[in-house]
Amino acid sequence: MDRKERAIAAVEALKKVYPDALCSLSYEKPYELLISTRLSAQCTDKRVNIVTRELYAKYPTLQAIADAPLEEIEEIIRPCGLFHTKARDIKGLAEKLIREYGGELPDTMEGLTSLPGVGRKTANLVLGDVFGKPCIVTDTHCIRICGRLGLSEGKDPVKVERQLREVIPPDEGGAFCHRLVMFGRDVCTARKAWCEKCPMADFCPSAFKTEKKAGK
Repeated sequence: MDRKERAIAAVEALKKVYPDALCSLSYEKPYELLISTRLSAQCTDKRVNIVTRELYAKYPTLQAIADAPLEEIEEIIRPCGLFHTKARDIKGLAEKLIREYGGELPDTMEGLTSLPGVGRKTANLVLGDVFGKPCIVTDTHCIRICGRLGLSEGKDPVKVERQLREVIPPDEGGAFCHRLVMFGRDVCTARKAWCEKCPMADFCPSAFKTEKKAGK
């Protein structure tokens, strides 16, 4: 089985386990996904969803966020960590969206990454979930699991994204990455890969190594 065949097998295996490939961040408006993803850096999605309920209730529009005192945004998002930088980026991207894009999200990688604090990972998530465009979201789960599967090499997000685009069907990328997040929490965790519960153990190179070490 070559790398592309293994990638397609992984896509199909995870579809069976997680038929509903949903984003774990809660949002109603497109710009809320952008902000929530910025807050998720070095923070759990569960905590982000708690914090953003208060943030979006107090500032229910993009204009309200742009006009909000920086100190008030900082205080609300403090539990997410790195709150000084994140607050500055959130206020800055709201201002820029209003000033340069009429309050709408740009639908290109270039446009999204021109916003404060928005990198390729965040832009890919928005392009996929909001605009339905092909995307690969190289978060920690994606990088770890695809490395174990032999679908990618290294930990550089841009390089991993490029490698996965070569083997993952374009219309499957976004859903596949959402499923990797769920799978990375349930089975193939950072601390331990529970290969005995893995639906991909039959073709995962790392599972084969684990079996050999166990003397199977």
